Amino acid sequence: MRERLDCAILAPGREDWAGALRGPHLGGRLVLHTSPHVHGTARDALADPAMTRGRYDAGLLYVDESSIRDWRTALAALAGRLPAVLLVYAVALRAQAVGDLMALGVADFVRPPFCPEELRARLDHALNRLPPACIAEHGPAYGAGLPGSGSGSGFGSGSGPAPLRARAPVAGAPEPPVTESEIAFCNTILDRSGNELEAYAVAVAMQRATSRESFRAAKCQVVARFERAYIRAALGRHAGNITLAARMAQKHRRAFWALMRKHDIDPAPYRRAPASDAD
Repeated sequence: MRERLDCAILAPGREDWAGALRGPHLGGRLVLHTSPHVHGTARDALADPAMTRGRYDAGLLYVDESSIRDWRTALAALAGRLPAVLLVYAVALRAQAVGDLMALGVADFVRPPFCPEELRARLDHALNRLPPACIAEHGPAYGAGLPGSGSGSGFGSGSGPAPLRARAPVAGAPEPPVTESEIAFCNTILDRSGNELEAYAVAVAMQRATSRESFRAAKCQVVARFERAYIRAALGRHAGNITLAARMAQKHRRAFWALMRKHDIDPAPYRRAPASDAD
């Protein structure tokens, strides 16, 4: 456990609240700092040089209904490459909203009223949960090849983004359990950005990994599940038409068919039977 934790308060537009909390707490074991971007956006706050250069151990995000969309966008843009461990000060947020933020890489959350003891305990837990090497080990962003990631879409081909590829999982590695949040992602995967999916996979891996190898294994397993979900969704949207589904994924038909075989996906159930003539 660290003797002192320095935590930045990231609360654009909430300077009075942040100012009231600024300073040492718990006899100096927790020191809260205010960000200069109190009048900026969530993206400005996360891009603060003091955050990106490691000045703080963690950041506390003030998030309410009026700001959650801004925070979602800012976190998704980082694609899991967060400047520090982040916690949310969740003001009147529903569980689903908090879950969305955690899926984008936030480590934990606290609710009002502010309690320095709880914040310190949750920060300790988040910081000690994973070796530093695993936090930095994000590797190439597979999300660049998913729909909604920049100028290209789908799995990517030709001049488009790099394709989504799931590596073989490490032998004997336990597969991360499927959560309600992941089910929601998979059910709407065609409408999700690559950044969102990348951040989600990183967050799941960080929560469950105990080493660099287990981080990679967990992330690859989540990526494989997203790959299966995307193929099924594309086939469902195009009534089992492999050519149209492959075009949507920006892949050659043969490559898409190979992915279907890899994941043992049969297009037949997605093909709608022609309506029978009325007697």
